[in-house]
Amino acid sequence: MEGTNEAAAAAATAPGGTGAPSIPTGALIGAMVRSAKHVSDLIFSPGRPPQMEVDGQLVGVKIAGIPVLLPEHTATIAGDLMGPNLQASRKLREEGSADLSYSLPKVARFRVNVFTQRGSCAIVMRVIPDTIPDFTSLRLPERLADVAQMKNGIVLVTGPTGSGKSSTLAAILDRINSERACHIITIEDPIEFLHRHKKATIHQRELHSDTPSFALALRAALRQAPKVILVGEMRDRETIEIALEAAETGHLVLSTLHTIDASKTVERIIGAFPLGDQHAVRNRLAKSFRVFIAQRLVPRKDGQGRVAVFEIMRASMRTREYIEKGEGEGKSLVDAMRDGSADGMQCFDGELERMAREGNIEVETALAYATNSGNLRLLVSDLLEEPKPVATAPAPEGEQTTPAGTEPEIVRF
Repeated sequence: MEGTNEAAAAAATAPGGTGAPSIPTGALIGAMVRSAKHVSDLIFSPGRPPQMEVDGQLVGVKIAGIPVLLPEHTATIAGDLMGPNLQASRKLREEGSADLSYSLPKVARFRVNVFTQRGSCAIVMRVIPDTIPDFTSLRLPERLADVAQMKNGIVLVTGPTGSGKSSTLAAILDRINSERACHIITIEDPIEFLHRHKKATIHQRELHSDTPSFALALRAALRQAPKVILVGEMRDRETIEIALEAAETGHLVLSTLHTIDASKTVERIIGAFPLGDQHAVRNRLAKSFRVFIAQRLVPRKDGQGRVAVFEIMRASMRTREYIEKGEGEGKSLVDAMRDGSADGMQCFDGELERMAREGNIEVETALAYATNSGNLRLLVSDLLEEPKPVATAPAPEGEQTTPAGTEPEIVRF
């Protein structure tokens, strides 16, 4: 980097000095991303070689002259990634971690978290493709296409970390951007997919650089005349409260939550409020929610990556009643989704059974990812009785190299 800045100084506090790795940070990251398909994350940790997550599995890479990363390597990489971002360097120094975005032209954008561990820097980078995914590429159920035409209410995409929530939300937002002449505001930490104006006008605000918090930006958005508001994540009670208010005042609110299924999503939202307020919140949520989408990435039977499995809960008289009054014996949201296919609903276990019968995933894989593996085992008992074909191990991959003179040689192992 040219000159000295506060970000580099913060990163250089890691023990071991400030010696730079022999490979420029941008060239190293670009070579790693290009060395394999379906790279979702890059990890730089002292004492380990650079690693990348491919189809859910960590893969190490060998770089000439750097058998493992040293603390000074990760400190320099962190400084290069933060650059002149003084907010990130301050958070790293004062709070021990910092979120930021990073871009490599014609390669990818990244959501980056730099953090300290045992006195040194470590970095995790989520790969964000340059192109915005669409319904076809993500294999989203077409029954979700009507979300783009909804005028108000709350639409949530939920799932564990790394399940593709941001991609699903980006595809839905792009569909709205393409089909409706409206004003859209997004509030993200950091901005991931870059949306360009299409039929809609879209403004993207980033936490820390454009606004200090989700709650403040969301409250301000109510005075900025949007029809659609995207909140990167509902992290706290104040954000949930303002999102409910926005939905009740005629806005369509899109957001994410780290929950594993639709029923847990309801519990998480209600549980964010004091006990005395929960009855009122149940009533408000029952009236304002439109669609809850939960997703999980499941390994494919052919070994070629993973496939997304979706659970969809829509607003109906039955689901609203269960949210408002609470679930009970014979009154679960899972039952409502299982019986609500005519209303565009589906549950995880039903989709896992369908995929297992179609041969897209292994039966044992379906059972491992099921919400209720006991019930699913009964449903697929006929498949379990059939003899399994012997799996053929995939041929070992050869060495993959990047163009000479422009990027370092990367060897996966």
